Amino acid sequence: MSIVKMKRLRLIALARDRDELLSSLLHAGCVEVSEPPADLADPLLRRDKARVAEAKSELAELKQALSVLRRQAPQKEGLLTPRQVVRERDLLDHGAMAAALEKARTVNDHAKAAGQCSARETRLNAELQSLRPWEACDLPLNEAGTRCVAVLLGTVPSAVDFDAMAGAVSEAAEASQVTLLSADGQQQCLEVLVHRSQEGAALEALRSYGFSLPQFKDASGTARDNVRRLEEEMEAVRAQRQAELDAIRAMGPETGALKLCVDQVQQVLATEETKERILAGGSILCLDGWVDEPNVSKLEQALAAFDCAWELTDPAPEEYPKVPVKLQNGPLTRCMNMVTEMYALPVYGTVDPNPLMAPFFILFYGIMMADMGYGILMVLGAIFMIKKLRAKGGMRNFAELLFYCGISTFVLGAITGGFFGDFLTQLVSIISPGTEFALPALFTPMNDTIAILGGSLVLGFIQIITGQIVSFVEKTRKGHLMDAIWDEGTWWVLYLAVGLLALGVGNIAGYPVVLIIGIVMLAVGSTRNAKGFGKIGSFVGAVYNGVTGIFSDVMSYARLMALMLSGSIIASVFNTLGGITGNVFFFLLISMLGNTLNFALNLLGCYVHDLRLQCLEFFGKFYQDGGKPFRPLAIHTKYVDIKEEN
Repeated sequence: MSIVKMKRLRLIALARDRDELLSSLLHAGCVEVSEPPADLADPLLRRDKARVAEAKSELAELKQALSVLRRQAPQKEGLLTPRQVVRERDLLDHGAMAAALEKARTVNDHAKAAGQCSARETRLNAELQSLRPWEACDLPLNEAGTRCVAVLLGTVPSAVDFDAMAGAVSEAAEASQVTLLSADGQQQCLEVLVHRSQEGAALEALRSYGFSLPQFKDASGTARDNVRRLEEEMEAVRAQRQAELDAIRAMGPETGALKLCVDQVQQVLATEETKERILAGGSILCLDGWVDEPNVSKLEQALAAFDCAWELTDPAPEEYPKVPVKLQNGPLTRCMNMVTEMYALPVYGTVDPNPLMAPFFILFYGIMMADMGYGILMVLGAIFMIKKLRAKGGMRNFAELLFYCGISTFVLGAITGGFFGDFLTQLVSIISPGTEFALPALFTPMNDTIAILGGSLVLGFIQIITGQIVSFVEKTRKGHLMDAIWDEGTWWVLYLAVGLLALGVGNIAGYPVVLIIGIVMLAVGSTRNAKGFGKIGSFVGAVYNGVTGIFSDVMSYARLMALMLSGSIIASVFNTLGGITGNVFFFLLISMLGNTLNFALNLLGCYVHDLRLQCLEFFGKFYQDGGKPFRPLAIHTKYVDIKEEN
């Protein structure tokens, strides 16, 4: 149940071997290079130079290019499309990476040019729309008039009465003419001709109606001429934009190369970030890090080709909070990593919870889901993810957890006689009315609710006791035997006393001796660190918190029965609704729709409730969180799979 043992690595190597050394460690995938420790502080040593910013910029450029290609040149990829498989040396091929980066830059250049064309088209369209109301004007837009006649082009609000306004202008300036060029819901466009001597009076009259002069920037010629020019320019811009988009779409087949390049640059970035944690001075470099004990032989092989000096040491207990944590990954427990990591990793040197949690988590999930049909769907979904999608990392853990929980769900479904609820019972009654059919079951959720509730509480009590046993062992291992006896041992005596009382045995001379011993132990244990009247408060608090805590913890496991019952009832309701139709087709339609909804809700709901039981009721008994994950320098890919080579 222990966490994988870690060894501290101290290494001194030649500076000229830096890149090859890191490449070898990347291939080995077993060393986490940490920040330089304080005892390596030396004015002659400095952080090694790295190109982290450049690698991040390249990665951002690649992601941008892929985003452009997904929008403009999507490639047909189905769920069954396998990931690209490459050799490790191809993944680390810097020549291919440079070529792909150039393709990404080309895609982004075309996208930038297309964006500029779109912006230009928007500006031209705005200018065009501002000129269309003036197309009826035969005068140049920059026409100011003659020596004797002034030309005024302007607008008034659409609500203005044109005839009244024209009359007012005519009264103010007899030698004037107002022409309505166009009108819409917002404004009226006017052409005003007025004698120079009366221009001021005409303007004053016009402004009383909200007259304003438009701004025609750098306009020459008539509005009609400018509209024609802008339309031609827009056509040219649209053609250019389309050409840029066509160029992007032509690069659609390069999506695979860019995805590979993303994974390539990720390895470069990981290596460069590692370089920043290396100290160098003159011709040597110093590296400090961690290696997991099972992979020490890998480390030896990786360093065999280099002239270097290195040592491995065990971390001191005071270092445990800073030691990276790697959980044991057995066939059954590996999938539990996603549960543990979602909560928090344990501190190094404490207990790996996965082997303890796995049987309970899988069993509890099966109890809550408890349906053969749902179990089959879960197993098939897991196999699909593992075999067809080749799930890795967290997705692989999820698939494996889904597989084991699917088996548990199927087994509990077989015990309770559930197959999409009472699907088969309802189907047989429609096909052959009067025929009674039911799958065999040891007990059913709706008929044996109390028994299921009792069993759920017993299982909860067993898990709580298991957590207390782990806590007892851990305290003893650390030399705190008396704390273990007073904390966990006391309650075991009390549990035994309650059990004996329930059975009516264990009394000596009429006295419940075991119960008395337990109460004395509780009194001594709860007050051992208190003084004076504080002892009374400590004892009362221990009794109250202990009793209510145990009761509430055990009662939390009633959710196992509740979710089993609710899932069974919901499935049966939909099956009954379908059966009312008396038609096989409509029955199948309604039943499958309802069971699909029920399956989806329970798939998530059972996981959440199971997670709560583990994190709150179980982990609270022994778990010490706060560990930081072990992140070795290793090859991690998002888009491609690595082909193993001999």
